[in-house]
Amino acid sequence: MDNALLQARQVKKHFAIQSGLMKGVSGYVRAVDGVSFDVESGKTFGLVGESGFGKSTLGRVILGLMKPTSCSVHYNGRNIFEMKRKETHELRHQIQVVFQDPESSLNPRLTVGSTLSEALRVSDQKATRDRIIMLMRLVGLDAEHIDRYPHELSGGQKQRVGVARALAVNPEFIVADEPVSALDVSIRAQILNLLVELQDQLNLTYLFISHDLSVVRYISDEVAVMYLGKIVEQALVDALYNSPKHPYTQALLSAIPNPDPDAKQERIILSGDVASPIHPPAGCRFHTRCPYAISKCREGEPEFKRIGEGHHVACHLAS
Repeated sequence: MDNALLQARQVKKHFAIQSGLMKGVSGYVRAVDGVSFDVESGKTFGLVGESGFGKSTLGRVILGLMKPTSCSVHYNGRNIFEMKRKETHELRHQIQVVFQDPESSLNPRLTVGSTLSEALRVSDQKATRDRIIMLMRLVGLDAEHIDRYPHELSGGQKQRVGVARALAVNPEFIVADEPVSALDVSIRAQILNLLVELQDQLNLTYLFISHDLSVVRYISDEVAVMYLGKIVEQALVDALYNSPKHPYTQALLSAIPNPDPDAKQERIILSGDVASPIHPPAGCRFHTRCPYAISKCREGEPEFKRIGEGHHVACHLAS
């Protein structure tokens, strides 16, 4: 993609399993196992899948918080894992993160003002009261919240502080790791609308990680579905939700509740157990639960192929 702000190629993150008295390596957990994607500048790339399939691990690799087993990640054309220390420091101002749990991501001993002041100073900005209040108002907080501690705020207000802290260093790219999953449904909508407004106002680019397909559909321009460390389907949001090709994507979408009580909806129930990331099955990793699996699915890993404009899928039976 010519206008991609971030390009990830064959990202792998394997965690060693140590056992025995000598703590020898007896195997590896293949949390992320060869993932490639592009994120277009000013757009939102949604990453969806069940818990434990490597989404957050992938986000932490992109942020540089975890060292990958192997990969190539380019940001603005530069490989982030080949940068010198000064370049890495500058990169941290350009790429920020909004964490899942606002309760644990904020220091309970710092007021809202102190939290934002600390973020401003890290980016060599003057942490004036006016600057802090401007940041707070940008995310929908009042000036009266400046001297409050996290325990004095609601869940939604805490997450707004988390968003303001990320914005304090004037980033271009934000990894939003399940930013609304810990919030009430009504508050989720407010935070999502805030993220959309900030994207339009500040020309932000998001990598939005979630297990909630309804949330991902609302905010994303392009969506990738992960299963057991790999992307199994990727497409523009309307194409993926209106015409899913991978059986796993179809099963996930069938689980979304329909607000119309008269609508007929057939739920796809997946049988079998999720394969182990330590010993993933040969062939397609989903074949142990796939209702359409054939012998070919058990023998060879499917190619991640293009089946339409911007639509890719890793399935032997997709057409």
